Amino acid sequence: MRDPLSAIPLSALRIFEAAARLRSFTRAAEELGVTQAAVSWQVKALERRLGQPLFRRLPREVALTAAGESLARASSEAMNLLRAALSDLSEQEEGVLSITTLQSFATQWLAPRIGAFQLAHPKIAVRLDTSSHFVDVRNEGVDVALRSGTGEWAGLESHYLFSSAVTPLCAPGLKATLGGLAAPADLLTAPLIGAHEEWSDWFVAAGVTTPLARTSGRLIADLQTIEVGSALAGQGVALGSPMLYAPEIAQGRLVRPFQTSMAVTAGYWLAYARDRHRAPKIAAFRDWLMRCIAEDGPEPRGAGG
Repeated sequence: MRDPLSAIPLSALRIFEAAARLRSFTRAAEELGVTQAAVSWQVKALERRLGQPLFRRLPREVALTAAGESLARASSEAMNLLRAALSDLSEQEEGVLSITTLQSFATQWLAPRIGAFQLAHPKIAVRLDTSSHFVDVRNEGVDVALRSGTGEWAGLESHYLFSSAVTPLCAPGLKATLGGLAAPADLLTAPLIGAHEEWSDWFVAAGVTTPLARTSGRLIADLQTIEVGSALAGQGVALGSPMLYAPEIAQGRLVRPFQTSMAVTAGYWLAYARDRHRAPKIAAFRDWLMRCIAEDGPEPRGAGG
């Protein structure tokens, strides 16, 4: 039986994939650096070879037919695999590893460790992005993401790192000033840092039934590093990750009065495009990161628990 691909030029499939993904002959032409007429001609030639229409031509756009949808899924997957393979062959061990992550994770956990990765892989430079918007790893030129969430993102392979749960943290001097904080309910009258809703959820998890006063929050910030930084300065009690602040807990700069934690998401994860799992720089970072997690061990209990 004759291979059906032998009658179809790869260039035609490449043009079809772009037109199907962008839902536009014009945008496909712009992306590929050809004319719109060339895109239209290649698509028509492909439709003639297959003996059925792949697009419905509408006044201002194109829409895929059922056959077009089926071919689009397969061609998109094939092109992604081809791009990944070519990228892997050209990258080898060199280049720039682009990482997107949360600022708190970058500051508290990654920054003190990333130097060890660079020493182990001197040919890989690291570019770190901590912007607040959700980065599309597959389409925004990013190699890996360190995220909090469920670990389920379309087209991405994910590896669980550790819990994103938070627990009360404060300076030891403040704990002493507050009488030692013998029970979770003692925090109801303590100077609290952070959102009322998050503290209310923690009190429920700790079994405290007395409602928290609405005026409890002394500082509310959009970054955990700011809130816990205020706690480090003795200005109140903040909800923070015992994993991210393990060094401060171990050094006695922060204490953890109670062991009750509250899950914020399902955890912290390493994620990258599924079709790039063999890229040398991604594999090197993944293996190094998972060794770091294993060496760190379980969540620290800290003082006061």
